[in-house]
Amino acid sequence: MDAFYLPDPSNPNRFESTELTRGPWSPDAQHGGPPAGLLAHAIERCEPRDGFQVGRVSVEILGPVPLAPLTVEAKVARPGRNVEMIEAQLSSDRGPVMKATAWRIHLADPPLELPDSILPTGTRPGPELASADVNFPTTQKVGFHTAIEYRFVEGSFTEPGPAVCWIRLKHPIVAGTDPSPLERTMAAADSSSGVSATLDWNEYIFINTDLTVTLHRHPVGEWVCLDAVTYPQPHGIGMTEAAVFDQQGPVGRSTQTLLINRRT
Repeated sequence: MDAFYLPDPSNPNRFESTELTRGPWSPDAQHGGPPAGLLAHAIERCEPRDGFQVGRVSVEILGPVPLAPLTVEAKVARPGRNVEMIEAQLSSDRGPVMKATAWRIHLADPPLELPDSILPTGTRPGPELASADVNFPTTQKVGFHTAIEYRFVEGSFTEPGPAVCWIRLKHPIVAGTDPSPLERTMAAADSSSGVSATLDWNEYIFINTDLTVTLHRHPVGEWVCLDAVTYPQPHGIGMTEAAVFDQQGPVGRSTQTLLINRRT
C-alpha cells in the first residue's frame, strides 16, 4: 500500500480504496480525510484553466464511506469568466456517499499591490517543535491514523479541548501522483474535530456531517497546521472551526457541523 487510492486502469473515474483510508470506528468504513482529498483530486482535474485556483470546497457527507471501490465524477456546474463552480460526487456501488461544490477563481495578474498592514499575519510553532502523539483512540491496527503524522503544539488526543496540531500525509491520495496543496488540506482538515475533541471518545460520538475549507492562499510544503476548537451543545449539535496554517503563516479556515450523542 503506497497510497490511499489505486486508480482503476480500465476506468479513470474509479479507484480502489486501500486499508490506509480506514477510519477509527469501523474496519469497513473510511475516515473522512481521504475521500475529501479524493474529491479535491477530481475537482482540480475538472477542465483545468490556467490562472485559476480553488478558493473554497464544501463537502457534504451523505453516509459512511465503505472500504470499497469508489467512483468520483466532477463537472463545471456554473462556468464563468472569472469565477466558476465545480460539482463533484463520490459514489460506491450502493450509491452516492459524498458530494462537493467548489469555487474556482481567477487569480489577479499582475498581483494586486496591497499594503502589508491588511494582509493575514501570524504563525504557529513549527512541526519540528511539536510532539508526536501516537495515542490515537482506535482499535484498528491499520488506517488513516497510521498513514499520516500528527504533531501537537497544544493539546493531544488524550487531552480534551482546543488543539494546535500539524498533520503530514505519508502517502499520496492517488497512487502515482503527488498530493496537491488542496488535497493535503482537505485530507488534514477533516481531523479538526478529532484533534480538538472536548468529550471523552469512550463515552460520546461526534460525527461531522460536512466539511468546508476556504483558502485565501494554498499552503506550501508537506505540513498543514490546524488551530482547532470544538463547541458542543447539550442538544446534540456542535461545530468545529479551525484556522489553517502552513510554516509561512495563515492560509484559511475550516468548519464542520457535528452530530453529538452518547455511546450506546
